[in-house]
Amino acid sequence: MVADPILLRSTAPPRRALGRELVRVLTTTDHKLIGKLYLITSFVWFLVGGLMALLIRSELTYPGQQVVNDELYNQLFTMHGTIMLLLFATPLFFGFANVLMPIQIGAPDVAFPRLNMLSYWLYLFGGLIAASGFLTPEGAASFGWTAYTPLSDDARTPGIGGDLWIMGLYIAGLGTILGAVNFITTIISMRAPGMTMFRMPIFTWNTLITSLLVLLAFPILGGALLMLEADRLLDAQIYDPSNGGPLLWQHLFWFFGHPEVYIIALPFFGIVSEIIPIFARKPIFGYVGLVGATIAIALYSVAVWAHHMFVTGAVNLPFFSGMTFVIAVPTGVKFFNWIATMWGGSLSFDTPMLWTIGFLVTFLFGGLTGVILASPPLDFHVSDSYFVVAHFHYVVFGTVVFAMFAGFYLWWPKLTGRMLDERLGKVHFWLLFVGFHMTFLVQHWLGVEGMPRRYADYLPEDGFTALNQVSTVGAFLLSLSTLPFLYNVYITSRNPQVRSDDPWGWGRSLEWATSSPPPRHNFEQLPRIRSESPAFDLHHPETAITELRQNPREGDPEEGAMVDAPDQAGREEHLREELGEIPPGALRDAALKRQHEGEDSGRTQTKRFLTAMFVLGGVVVALIAMLVVGILLLG
Repeated sequence: MVADPILLRSTAPPRRALGRELVRVLTTTDHKLIGKLYLITSFVWFLVGGLMALLIRSELTYPGQQVVNDELYNQLFTMHGTIMLLLFATPLFFGFANVLMPIQIGAPDVAFPRLNMLSYWLYLFGGLIAASGFLTPEGAASFGWTAYTPLSDDARTPGIGGDLWIMGLYIAGLGTILGAVNFITTIISMRAPGMTMFRMPIFTWNTLITSLLVLLAFPILGGALLMLEADRLLDAQIYDPSNGGPLLWQHLFWFFGHPEVYIIALPFFGIVSEIIPIFARKPIFGYVGLVGATIAIALYSVAVWAHHMFVTGAVNLPFFSGMTFVIAVPTGVKFFNWIATMWGGSLSFDTPMLWTIGFLVTFLFGGLTGVILASPPLDFHVSDSYFVVAHFHYVVFGTVVFAMFAGFYLWWPKLTGRMLDERLGKVHFWLLFVGFHMTFLVQHWLGVEGMPRRYADYLPEDGFTALNQVSTVGAFLLSLSTLPFLYNVYITSRNPQVRSDDPWGWGRSLEWATSSPPPRHNFEQLPRIRSESPAFDLHHPETAITELRQNPREGDPEEGAMVDAPDQAGREEHLREELGEIPPGALRDAALKRQHEGEDSGRTQTKRFLTAMFVLGGVVVALIAMLVVGILLLG
């Protein structure tokens, strides 16, 4: 049956006048709209940084000058790294956190709405200032996104582009710090009744821990940047090479830089932890262990900064190497949690789950190459080579971009009231997945073969040409993958709005217990919160109570004490009240019917899971085998 197009159009809200809409955007204190502004702005920066990457890859396709000169090349890789890390990945976290976190804890808004808006404007104008160096006669900053001294002093980089870069990042960083204070205050003081700390969704936990890391790391960056600007403008000589200044900068920068890796990773771990239970139709496995692993990663992240400085000879190699190996342990715990959640579940490979699987494969491979770099003897050989570039992109791109698109496809109906097209979503995924691995897998071999990073040129006899050409083709395929997503957003913006609070059917956290999109203050009526899955308890009480009884804590006689989440007090009483008095057999039958509605039997689902894991394992093994064979052949 084809719906009447007039009826479909009638579901769309009336358009506001452009002027009123602009005033609303400029003056809003609604956390959801501010979050959307963060998401849109960071995605635009993602596209800008991607265009810079295409210029870089185009230049490296052949030896000699192809597209840009050496000076512009230096500016491009400097601004590419700056944009992707500090103007895209970090604010992307603030976008997701603004949109989701207050709803997930049942709050009407963030603690300081005006401060929230100020944080966004500081980020926006700070980013524009940092990038505005391209409009100056000398061009943008060209000393690399790490800004190592003395390359970044006024003698070697005399243009105003470097000063704009420093002060722009300082302003944007101030906005980041203020946003983190806002998030911490909101989570600590504005949780709904019944929302205890150990009933919070994993994404909210990761938002809290990431915000604490921001307060630890970003002031260090701010101080280091101000001292660098004092050197450039006032000749303060803080980073004077005769006083060991270059090493001082490296210590300060990497004390910020390595926690920054986890500042941009942990929130996206949280997104993945929200998606897998929905499409496995199971609660997250090992809730407490997952929270503990996140806290451990945050603690260890401040003790491994000097593994970026192995080749300086000025750091304690055994200590920092050991700490780098240790931080892999809680990350591995997360992988076991995610896989155990999928194990035996009723898996549904919708687009968000597909992106999540891509995240698991890509990040796992990046973690394995990170173990190589944790060993000083191996790190000495590939330091500052394309091996490091490849590893870094596998970790950062594999985490941020894959999880970003997973989150977009999952929460798009909650943000906009409209579902994205599944077919276009799958085309988008496969183009990006193939393009990404085609671009960066071969860069491991380039690094082993000896190609240094940040070089604008190489000789024909170096033997780098073929692998660079493969990488460039992959980069263009990777960029092409964005077109299906943009087209998807365009065509679905005209679709009718979803009428369900939970269009996926198996949401667990509170955002799935309000309308799509939510009202101004998020809820018309809050559901009762007696577990970490309040929306699931509301929509599927018969399944929830069966799930509760099937997961007793070992040695605990109290019925309903679950291993997966410690705070279940009052949950069974609440579920019984929702269900009313019904025979136990009917309860079991209803739960089983809903659990397998529209799906095959549990045995078939297990086979599907094993098949998927076998295929994914094969992909990882194939990637590792190709890397090893390439290294042996090049050796």
